[in-house]
Amino acid sequence: MQSNIFIFQCYGMTKCLSFALFVFIALESVAGTADTISIYSNSMHRSYNCVVIKPDSYSHKKTYYETVYLLHGYDGYYSNWILRVPQIKKYVDDYQLLIVCPEGKSNSWYFDSPIADSMQFETYIAKEVPEYIDTHFKTIKRSNARAITGLSMGGHGALFLAFRHPDIFGACGSMSGAFDINLFATGKRYHIPELLGDSNFSNRYYDYSVMKAMEVITKDFPRIIIDCGNEDGFIEMNRAIHKKMIELKIPHDYIERPGKHEWKYWSNSLPYHLFYFRMFFDKQKNRVSK
Repeated sequence: MQSNIFIFQCYGMTKCLSFALFVFIALESVAGTADTISIYSNSMHRSYNCVVIKPDSYSHKKTYYETVYLLHGYDGYYSNWILRVPQIKKYVDDYQLLIVCPEGKSNSWYFDSPIADSMQFETYIAKEVPEYIDTHFKTIKRSNARAITGLSMGGHGALFLAFRHPDIFGACGSMSGAFDINLFATGKRYHIPELLGDSNFSNRYYDYSVMKAMEVITKDFPRIIIDCGNEDGFIEMNRAIHKKMIELKIPHDYIERPGKHEWKYWSNSLPYHLFYFRMFFDKQKNRVSK
């Protein structure tokens, strides 16, 4: 197995991929609609808001759609993406899919805390939200029609959840992923000790990491795209994830582009992820039809 590795330090390759994206996007020109809904969590005994973005064709076509789950970062919330990247409503038409932006609270890190019952976001995002979406929307209800990605804390969450739930997500991605939770264990800013306990629980920290999650490889391992700006403070932990995937022979696409840990980078990164997922979904359709 080989990895597809792209390091965009020269702009020629970027222009080629950008041209491919332009050709694909030019096929559609309308914009989708965004709805805010509430999804109850049985595991946390409360409801959280969620944005669902549907293509314009949703209301007048008897079509079932693939779904991309899009996670926010630390100190963010469910509506971050639609507020900061409003062109996302056009992307759902460009790629003919649903985008679901669930609530992950400001500091959940998207796992089930063993010490805080109110923070069970692995169960919520990987099980409860997809169950609700598949029940109430016209979705294709199989793992190879679902993908998950996100920024920073959400990048960690997307890979963590997809690796642990390949029966739910067939593809995953990360933008500027905050992968090394040990690095965030000290101090109060990132709230990791409130979720996993103090430094005496170092083994637990590893158990809840992407590094650990990727060690359990199955034949259903999801397709993976990872990117990070080469001026981002998290670049070294992204390189470490990439290196370990090569060592474990896990196929993945790894990209470095000029950029920092900021919305300017993530808004540029999102259409690349959606294009990647669209190609993945189309291959699954071809495979099913044979």
